[in-house]
Amino acid sequence: MTTDTINSDLKTVLRRLKLGKLLDTLPERLALGRQQKIPHQDFLLLLLSDEVARRDSAASTGRAQRAHLDPTMQLELWDATARVRYDEELLNELMSLRFVESHQHVAIVGSVGVGKTFLAHSIGHAACRRGFSVFAERADRILKSLRHARLDNSHEAELLKLISVDLLIIDDFALDVMDANESRDIFEILIERHRNGSIVITSNRGPDEWLATFADPIRAQAAVDRFRGNAYDLVIEGDSYRDRQKPSLCRGRRGGHKDAD
Repeated sequence: MTTDTINSDLKTVLRRLKLGKLLDTLPERLALGRQQKIPHQDFLLLLLSDEVARRDSAASTGRAQRAHLDPTMQLELWDATARVRYDEELLNELMSLRFVESHQHVAIVGSVGVGKTFLAHSIGHAACRRGFSVFAERADRILKSLRHARLDNSHEAELLKLISVDLLIIDDFALDVMDANESRDIFEILIERHRNGSIVITSNRGPDEWLATFADPIRAQAAVDRFRGNAYDLVIEGDSYRDRQKPSLCRGRRGGHKDAD
């Protein structure tokens, strides 16, 4: 059976109820129902479960796109043969997202290229699948957006966007020394999200080294101390994960992936 043989009135009703996507799998489901003689109530449940799963998947994908998450950086795509070391038990705990529910934070620390961004985005994708709001961006881009927002009087709205999401992922933090305005912005984000939302920060430097990147040592101490006192530390050591992502003719690929720092 194909969709062409399905009753036109049924098609119309499904579309009016915004269930038109059921038509994509309805022929297969009808065939299955006949073969297995599924009771009407159970068949209806099967159809509606298909639609719920489709809508959940579409919503999750939409959240991930709005969050700026890299679709290639999901835990199921992680190369388990990579020569990197980290606390697997801790990563499993973080993937449970209990830290998001408890408004706790995570510092993912390691040298260049070991997969910090990959694991941070993996946590972000898991959060999107669970229905949490997420935003992920490099620290320099966040600060640049806030700097531009000061010029058109949208700074408060831009800051609110960073403060209000369930999970904020700040990538490549503490690479550069911040000026006074940038230090105030990071201070506001860390202070406002303390016990009110979760943050994942990736950095080549440990939290004890972040203090030196702030223009104001007092604000630095207040913000970093709050973060550290409420954060898990996931330390990654080993060889560069990026070597696993290089294009290779033997794998039949011409293109590469984004950095997985």
